Amino acid sequence: MSNGGLDPIDPYYTKNNDLRRVESLSISPELFEKLYLSPQNAVKGDLRKTFGNPTPAALVGFVVALSPLSIMFMGWRGAAGVSATTGVNIYFGGMLLIISGFLEFLLGNTFPSVVFFSYGAHFITFAVTFQPFYNAVAAYSPDGSQTQTPAFAASFAFYACFMGVLSFIFLICSLRTNLMFVLIFLGATLGFLLAAASFWTTAMGMSIGANLLVGTGAAFFFAACVGWYLLAAIMFAVLDMPFGLPVVDLSTTIKGASDRAKRD
Repeated sequence: MSNGGLDPIDPYYTKNNDLRRVESLSISPELFEKLYLSPQNAVKGDLRKTFGNPTPAALVGFVVALSPLSIMFMGWRGAAGVSATTGVNIYFGGMLLIISGFLEFLLGNTFPSVVFFSYGAHFITFAVTFQPFYNAVAAYSPDGSQTQTPAFAASFAFYACFMGVLSFIFLICSLRTNLMFVLIFLGATLGFLLAAASFWTTAMGMSIGANLLVGTGAAFFFAACVGWYLLAAIMFAVLDMPFGLPVVDLSTTIKGASDRAKRD
């Protein structure tokens, strides 16, 4: 007769105790970094044991939004413009990243939280800028059309430039995470800087602006491809698959200042 999971020797012991004991075990720094894209840190409370890992959702938003956008920049199979993916940029790129950033914030994961908030805000900003309702492009046009003028291109280039600066800061910080995250920020940094160069040269009437836009798409597409790989690697680890994908952990290779202080 079933005893409801009670141990015959210890009637107060249930099989659920095994699960609780396994969940309470600390994971290795390498696995933590792979799952949360941040070096392992000590935080108060057990929220990480209570809620799921929001990092994969953020990566889903990032890759699903960036992949088609980068392809449109490159003009594959006649793709052009930016309005076709407005909804994707707002809901996948914006909503998923911002929600995930908020959840990472609650879990005490500062770096991924800042990254997800920043790129989520970018996807929404980029999407609404080219929508007629917000009058961002038409305000520069004498006839009120959506035609991009040199003044608009020269002005918007500064936004892309400073997004490149932000991505470069993230690139440096990611040296404490893993190689895949580093490559994503490398592609993003190059993409934003090439976009700025494309807008500036287009504003000057130079034909190279179109080639630089293709380069922008190629850099972003590289970042998206690495993002797809990282998403698969995290999902395989979350589901404890019998196989996995390496992400080349750097959190234990490049020691933090606190770790160096402890050794000294």
